[in-house]
Amino acid sequence: MNLTLLKRNDREIAVKMSSFVQGHVNRVKSIPGRKWLPDQLLWTFPYSVSAIERFMELFAEEEVYVEALLFEECEQLRIFRHALVLRQGENGRDEEQLGKLRSTLRLKGYSAKTIRAYSGHVKRFLVFVDKGTRGLEEDSIGKYSLSLLNQSLSHAYVNQAISAVKFFLQHVHGQFESVAYVRPRKEKKLPNVCSQGEILRLLKATNNVKHQAILYLTYSSGLRVSEVVKLRVMDVDPERKMLLVKQGKGRKDRYTLLSDAAMIVVRAYMDQVKPDIWLFPGQYTGTHLTERTAQRIFEQCVITAGIKKKISIHSLRHSFATHLLENGTDIRYIQELLGHQSSRTTEIYTHVSVKDVRRIQSPLDRMQQECE
Repeated sequence: MNLTLLKRNDREIAVKMSSFVQGHVNRVKSIPGRKWLPDQLLWTFPYSVSAIERFMELFAEEEVYVEALLFEECEQLRIFRHALVLRQGENGRDEEQLGKLRSTLRLKGYSAKTIRAYSGHVKRFLVFVDKGTRGLEEDSIGKYSLSLLNQSLSHAYVNQAISAVKFFLQHVHGQFESVAYVRPRKEKKLPNVCSQGEILRLLKATNNVKHQAILYLTYSSGLRVSEVVKLRVMDVDPERKMLLVKQGKGRKDRYTLLSDAAMIVVRAYMDQVKPDIWLFPGQYTGTHLTERTAQRIFEQCVITAGIKKKISIHSLRHSFATHLLENGTDIRYIQELLGHQSSRTTEIYTHVSVKDVRRIQSPLDRMQQECE
């Protein structure tokens, strides 16, 4: 096996090559932020979502060894290794069913991202079933779920795989009633939130007016990255101080805040770039900016701002909700601004808000004050 991935530190992943292959070198060179360390004979690239996804895309057909430490802490690479192992047994027999699955998902109005995710899950499930001697069995989903959990994949990933397979068996295979399954309990993870000081440092970390506009809107309006890149010029309403989010998650329209500070930056950007349809146009005519580009912009600003937390651009949305809650905004209004269908989703921010925690004095501080 020629390629090995190692964790160099919290910000870099190293690529070790057992032998020189020009094609591998050329592919690594196309990863943004990659560096060659001649004294160690290693390539490195950023320990970030976009860089790892780029590596996975470039080396999808190669066998890659991932060291135990990195494999344990990076779910993206566990998914990558899982897909590689299964790819060895793939054949074209299931393409017709997968095509029917994609068509059915499209007819039912699922997003392109969900269609890709479900197709991948079902493809891997079919390979797993095909490895057995009796094909689809009553407990096939349970066995498959257990195999995923044994690979240290998250409960969220396994639950999505179950949803995909369930949809496939129900709407394409027509055998769902006879298949039993148990979902793993959802993991309770708190969102990563930036302090208000860190947000200000992030927003000041770039002088590029387009990048500033993207970050200002993402934070001040509580947007998902998929929403900010698809904003149109006509969605910005400075008179009402509102921003229209068209067909957000769940194919829902909603209005959210448009802050005065963000509008100043957006107006400066629009005067300079003069966008036509898409507020943030992409590389090619008639397209909008890609999510990956927005993620890269954020990741570079995190480095420039000197922030050590492991955060993503989605942390701006989490921070928006948490800061509103800390400032006394009713959670029902926050739910509407975020576009959450259930208030239970919004309530997670009560666990990361420090509004009431700040009022509690540590017993150590009280003891020291009494001794002074």
